[in-house]
Amino acid sequence: MKPIGYWLSRTDQALTGYMDGMLAEFGLTRLAWQVLNVVEDDPQATDARVLTALAANATAPRLAAAIETVVAGGWVTRPEPARLALTDDGRARLAEAAGRVNAFRDLSTAGITQEEYRTAVTVLERMTRNLEIAAAEQGRARPDR
Repeated sequence: MKPIGYWLSRTDQALTGYMDGMLAEFGLTRLAWQVLNVVEDDPQATDARVLTALAANATAPRLAAAIETVVAGGWVTRPEPARLALTDDGRARLAEAAGRVNAFRDLSTAGITQEEYRTAVTVLERMTRNLEIAAAEQGRARPDR
């Protein structure tokens, strides 16, 4: 059996590859889709909030590029400097793309019960927290920090 790190990496690559291909016709990538969701969920969205919300998903330069992609694509506007809001057209196109993403989610979880999915996510969350806590403690224990 391959270790969990192998499957985490393969799963992330598969998710990203499939989503990037599926969303290409909309001029989006998985990361741009995630940016749009942050903006949709937060009526006071700013570049800084998007960077914070998606910090685990990509580097700041990649996130900034994804933000500019959705602005340039007419999905999002800047009603004020550094503030982001969906355009009416962006909201309509986002709803259309959401149908594809929902079908993708069904495809990616085919044959997996809700309980199995919940268990997998819970285990991954626990592993992540264990390692983040250990890393933080290790950082505090190091005299050179």
